[in-house]
Amino acid sequence: MIQLEISDKHQETFNNAMLLAEHMMRPYSRKYDKEEHTYPTEMDEVVKLLAGGRSAGSSTGGASAAESSAVVNGGNMAAVIGLQALAWGDLGLFLGMPANGLGNAAIQAVGTLAQREKYGTSYAAMCITEPGTGSDSANIATTAVRDGDEWVLNGEKIYVTSGQWADTLVVWATLDKSLGKAAIKSFIVEKGTPGCEVTRLERKMGIRASDTAAITFSDCRIPADNILGSAELAADAEGRKKAFGGVMQTFDNTRPPVAAMALGVGRAALDLASELLTEEGVSPDYNRKPCNVSAVEAELYRLEAEWEGARLLTLKAAWMADNKQPNSKEASMCKAKAGRMGNRVTLRCVELCQSLGYSESRLLEKFARDSKIIDIFEGTQQIQQLIVARRILGKSSSELK
Repeated sequence: MIQLEISDKHQETFNNAMLLAEHMMRPYSRKYDKEEHTYPTEMDEVVKLLAGGRSAGSSTGGASAAESSAVVNGGNMAAVIGLQALAWGDLGLFLGMPANGLGNAAIQAVGTLAQREKYGTSYAAMCITEPGTGSDSANIATTAVRDGDEWVLNGEKIYVTSGQWADTLVVWATLDKSLGKAAIKSFIVEKGTPGCEVTRLERKMGIRASDTAAITFSDCRIPADNILGSAELAADAEGRKKAFGGVMQTFDNTRPPVAAMALGVGRAALDLASELLTEEGVSPDYNRKPCNVSAVEAELYRLEAEWEGARLLTLKAAWMADNKQPNSKEASMCKAKAGRMGNRVTLRCVELCQSLGYSESRLLEKFARDSKIIDIFEGTQQIQQLIVARRILGKSSSELK
């Protein structure tokens, strides 16, 4: 049975994260929104506090389902609960914190013990998107060629979150373009390696506190052991599916946390909108039926319902991961629902608060700008719906494009 009740331990994690978000992140939201590409030094203290909490066990959920037959609400559940709170504080600042890169999740998901020990505490960014490759990750053109005890990488990656500040990169590349998905592998590249260069920083609509970079690889040589997973290429259709699936496994682990980011931003917008509307004499009363309240109040109720639906889907996907149940469909469902919800809720809150919502005197307009990226990165809305359709209909990627 799925158990979505928040345990006392996870509630404590949420409460502590909210304190950090309110007092150590939110006060700097506007500052780093205006000072794009400036490293948020204040967040170093937040990272230290979070690391101390993890070492004390506050963000873990006990034994995994592999160790016990009991129902588990563990590390994945703790992650989505904590991330919701931190994104409530400021999504851009969270994404700019060291050791929170998507590459870290990839290393933990498919890295060897030696790789996890060496790079587990690094600040690892993920390099996937290319000038000619967006949602179709199988169309990657960056190449990796074996040369003795090294891999040689050549290509260009764009829209790399934390690409400038990260000290480690997880780079997707192909061993043989003609084999399509079967030849896609990911490689660990340490920043500073000759041939690896940050060539451009993007100016963005939202999450300005997080750097987004373009990176080129020109005869970039890395140790042979820096490949994530096996270097072998599968020879049959089933093997090809498994080969690419190992790389894609990262997304099943990270899409629920990304959905949690949308929950945090959406909750921030709802909280601020309710506060501003209350100041103007519109005080939501959730004990009254929608038919007996004003149009503005009724709209807030509808937005709250959308938020709650996204929250439950996210918790379900995290619970399944904790209990070692395949959650690819559920991970995409929660990411699609939460991404769309975050966009709608934040923008609608701006509209409901009118001039206050649109003004930089309040953070509502920033929440709306920040929310858009959540529906795009980690797989767009359309890609998530395609994945869900394939799972429900039992179709392969070649059968349903």
